[in-house]
Amino acid sequence: MGVVRVDREQYVLDALARDGHLSVAALAGDLGVSEVTIRATLRSLESRGLLARTWGGAKPTSIRDVLERAPQHAPEKSAIARAAAELVVDNDTVFIEAGTTTAQVVRYLGERTGVQIVTNSTLVFAYARALSGIEVILTGGRFHRGSESLVGPLAVRGVDGFNARLAFVGTDGFSAERGLTTQFAEGAEVIQAMRRRAEETWLLADSSKYAMTGFVSVLDLSALTGLITDNGLDSAARTELAGITPQVRVVVEGVN
Repeated sequence: MGVVRVDREQYVLDALARDGHLSVAALAGDLGVSEVTIRATLRSLESRGLLARTWGGAKPTSIRDVLERAPQHAPEKSAIARAAAELVVDNDTVFIEAGTTTAQVVRYLGERTGVQIVTNSTLVFAYARALSGIEVILTGGRFHRGSESLVGPLAVRGVDGFNARLAFVGTDGFSAERGLTTQFAEGAEVIQAMRRRAEETWLLADSSKYAMTGFVSVLDLSALTGLITDNGLDSAARTELAGITPQVRVVVEGVN
C-alpha cells in the first residue's frame, strides 16, 4: 500500500536532500505508487518552491531550511565539528560561517577560555550563549531564514573589521574540479571575506557533499588550509583531494 501524501512528500524531500536528484520511475518503485502520482507530488512541491522538476525527475531549488537539514548525517557532522574544535586553543580568535556542521564546533568548546568568535550564524549564537569562556560577535547584516545567517554588505563589512587565526566554513558541495561551491551567492561573499581575514581556513563538510556542485563557485580547494570530512569519502576521492588541498583530515563518527 502506498504511503499517504504528507509522508510521500517528506520521503521525496529527504531523498532529494540525500541524493541531490530524483527519478520519477525510481520514486514510484520505492513508494509503491504510479508515476502519475509521483509527478503530481513533484508538481505540488515545485509550486511551493521546494524543488524544481526536470525531465524524468527533480532537482533541488536553492536551499532547504537549515533546521530541516540539521538532522541529516548527524553523527558525521558531530565528529567533524569535534575534530575542528580540537584546533581551537585558549584565547583563540575564530571565524565561524553559517552551516549545520560549522555551528556545532561551538558545542565542543566548553572547556576553552578567552575564545573570541566572529560569526554570521544565529545557530552559533544559540550554542555559545551559555558558554562563559566564549565571546561571540555577530557580524550584522540581513537575516536569511533559510540558512539562519546574516548576509549582505553589512555582514561582509563586519567580517572585514576583524582578523582571526582560524576560519571554519561550510559548503553545499565540493570537488577537485569545481572547488568549494554553494547555492547562495551572499553566503559565498561571507566565506570569501573570512578566508581573506583568517590565517587558516578549514572546510568542514561531510562526505555526502563530495562531487555535489552548487550554483556559485566560492574558493578553489587549494586556497584552503585543510578539509575535515568523514570516512564515507572513498580512498580514490581522498587521494584526489590530497593532491589539491594542503591537509585532508578524515574522522570516524563516534571517535574523538
